[in-house]
Amino acid sequence: MITFSSISTAKLIRKELIPEICGSLLAAFGIHSFALHAAFPMTGFSGISALFYYFFQIPVGTFNLLLNIPVAFFCYKFLGKRFFFRSVRCLLFFSLALDLAAPYFPVYTGERLLAAICTGVFCGLGFSIIYMSGTSTGGMDFITMSVKFKHPHLPLGKIIFTSDTILVLLGGFLLHDIDGIIYGIITSYLSSFVIDKFMYGMDTGKLALIITEHGDQICQTIDQISERGCTILTAYGGYSKLEKQMVICACNNKQMYPLKSAIKKVDPNCFFIILESNEVIGEGFKTN
Repeated sequence: MITFSSISTAKLIRKELIPEICGSLLAAFGIHSFALHAAFPMTGFSGISALFYYFFQIPVGTFNLLLNIPVAFFCYKFLGKRFFFRSVRCLLFFSLALDLAAPYFPVYTGERLLAAICTGVFCGLGFSIIYMSGTSTGGMDFITMSVKFKHPHLPLGKIIFTSDTILVLLGGFLLHDIDGIIYGIITSYLSSFVIDKFMYGMDTGKLALIITEHGDQICQTIDQISERGCTILTAYGGYSKLEKQMVICACNNKQMYPLKSAIKKVDPNCFFIILESNEVIGEGFKTN
């Protein structure tokens, strides 16, 4: 007999524990098998822990866990109880993966540039899986989210970029390695790029905003060319004070150019805006 408790446990394992463990293993593989042996500075608490590994041979996972204890204590009240405790659990998985599982992974000993690329890709994949499950590995995530909570006017991207830059420069200075700074920046950029693409980029597309007086004709043209639906909103010219229509249409990247050409033939005077859309959810795209 299947009980409610067994269903809840199975959901917990599928939705939380498996992504946290898999993401931790991927990120640990990227750090241990590529970054540590190429000896270039990294961002986050993993980067600080790597410096202590280089100089004092302290295990990266252990020192990463020790660094997080005071940070977690001070940031607890800003993060929310559920997110905090899930992040602590994931932090334990990540630290164990770095110290216990990662030493059994194969180690890359080739070009440092390739090591930097692989570090960015594997860490990006690992952390994106963790973020998509609704948690984090603590460290700089705790600090940046707390800073954002205290200073909501500061853009999150700037907070992260500033902290990453400081840590990479500090690591390069301590290691006396200018090339390492470049590799660290490459790793940081690639990791962020992979996270964005993995979390949002699978369903990227274009969003067209067309200001026109021929909304119905343009909608028909869009349907004929791409079989995409669209929405018509009433627009009001700020300068002309004339009422017009704004047609909104989401499509994939390949469809935008023929759509633009066909719409311009219907209304050469229309005002056409093309925007990047990170994710499109709905009929004809991602469904959930």
